[in-house]
Amino acid sequence: MDIRKLQRLVVDALEDVKAQDIKIFNTGELSDMFERVVVASGTSNRQTRALASSVVEKVKEAGGDVVSVEGRDAGEWVLVDCNEVVVHIMQPAYRAYYNLEEIWGGKPVRLKSATAKTKKSLSKAKAAHAG
Repeated sequence: MDIRKLQRLVVDALEDVKAQDIKIFNTGELSDMFERVVVASGTSNRQTRALASSVVEKVKEAGGDVVSVEGRDAGEWVLVDCNEVVVHIMQPAYRAYYNLEEIWGGKPVRLKSATAKTKKSLSKAKAAHAG
């Protein structure tokens, strides 16, 4: 699966369950094991587990691979390994303490929001129809 498509799936899955402060980092030059690291926050054990489940479900539905899910039982920090994309879903205290952004934060990836993409498509469609 294309890396951009996979990261979009992951972000959409996180947004569906109201993840907070989603960050994506290009780690291709830092690690041979994966291309992207996604870090997101959940406000409770229940939400972090729900966020992880949403990522697993969306990636599998699209035909992607989920290698493993770690930390789901405790729910403070859940890691979802999707081969090229590794997703860290953390409660704010764990995220602040471990500060993964400092480790992986060299190359943040800008991702257009799904709503911006939809608005752009609608604008093009209206312009084509009007012309």
